[in-house]
Amino acid sequence: MIPPIADRFVAGESIAAALDHTRELNESDVKVILNLLGEHYDNRQEADADAETYRQLIDEIAATELAGAVSVKPSQIGLDIGDEVFAENYERIVAHAAEKDVFVWCDMEDAETTDITLDVFESMAETYPWQVGQCIQSNLKRTADDLERLVDVPGTIRVVKGAYDEDRSIAFKNKSQVNEQYREDISFLFEHRDRGIAIGSHDPEMIDHARSLADEHGADYEIQMLMGVREDAQRSLASEGVEVWQYAPYGEKWFSYFYRRVRERKENALFAVRAVLGR
Repeated sequence: MIPPIADRFVAGESIAAALDHTRELNESDVKVILNLLGEHYDNRQEADADAETYRQLIDEIAATELAGAVSVKPSQIGLDIGDEVFAENYERIVAHAAEKDVFVWCDMEDAETTDITLDVFESMAETYPWQVGQCIQSNLKRTADDLERLVDVPGTIRVVKGAYDEDRSIAFKNKSQVNEQYREDISFLFEHRDRGIAIGSHDPEMIDHARSLADEHGADYEIQMLMGVREDAQRSLASEGVEVWQYAPYGEKWFSYFYRRVRERKENALFAVRAVLGR
């Protein structure tokens, strides 16, 4: 059972709990991307099992007609075992989701996995157009070129600043550099696309910038934020007619995810301390 200190960031341990969370958010016009927690499996049995769980989750989303999607991690469905295992399991998930009209996202992991992840995304988008989405990290120096490559691919692109601690030779390390590149990346998408743009950010300045670009170019877009972070802003944006998606993880492997959330933001750490003290 997930303790109260962690349930701000994790939508329960089971599919039923995750769907309850989705239903509650939908009442505030916030849609939900559900991610089954798990990554870096080194045996195929675990990877195949999570792929099958995603198929079950897709069935449940479709049956309940909730405004929900799913998101997978490459290393969760087999990338650490082999490129072909990742590709096979991802296609199993996407093919099933296409039948049920449920959208599938793929997260981006460390820089070494970028090429194979984008290769598989392109393949899936061409086979199942506008059924899949891919995360791109602006802190990587290669990302501008990757966006040029992907701009005409019929899949949605989520731009995030990037959370992995990559080497200075391949990544921007200065916060101002990352912010500048993020602005350039989302500007590029709005200038070259009329749909399939996702802004993965909690930064009010970047969200305002995206909204201005959308007004200027008339493109459809969405804002994506994590469960437990600026949830008032999520509901506020949704009430203003902005398409808002909350990325909500669930599952029994919740502890390491919760620990990362607490470490990465001072306000999250303060929340955890207050919860422990009962204040």
